[in-house]
Amino acid sequence: MAEESVIRAAGCVLWRRAPSGDGLEIALVHRPKYDDWSHPKGKLKRAEDTRSGAIREVTEETGLTCALGPELPTVRYVVGTRPKEVRYWAAEATGGTFVPNREVDRLLWATPEAARRHLTQERDKELVAALLSALHVTRQGM
Repeated sequence: MAEESVIRAAGCVLWRRAPSGDGLEIALVHRPKYDDWSHPKGKLKRAEDTRSGAIREVTEETGLTCALGPELPTVRYVVGTRPKEVRYWAAEATGGTFVPNREVDRLLWATPEAARRHLTQERDKELVAALLSALHVTRQGM
C-alpha cells in the first residue's frame, strides 16, 4: 500500500508519580465520540514530525505539558479501509490542568492495573506493559 495512504498519528502513554509516593499513575482520556478510554493521541498535521505531534496531542487533549521519554512500540491497525500507524512515547506529565473539551470529556489518573481494566482497546492495554518495561518499573513501584 502506498505510504501516503497510511494515516500517520502519534501519542503518549502519559504518567506521573502517584501522589501517595507509591508507584506511578497513567492518564487515560475518555473520548465521547467513540465512548472509549484510550491514551492521548491523534493524527499528525502535514509535515509535522511525530515527536512534536505526540506532545501537541497530549496538550490539546489533556491540557497537560509533558516531557517525552523512551519511544514505545508503534501500533498499527486499520481504520475503514486505510492502515493507521500510531507512534507512542512514554511521557511524564510536567504541569497543566485538564479542562474538558470537544474531543476529551474526562481524564482519569489510574494505577497501571486499573488502567488496563479501563482501556477499551487491547492494543492500548499492551502499551501499559511497554511503559512499565521502558521505565524499569517493578510491581513494588519505581
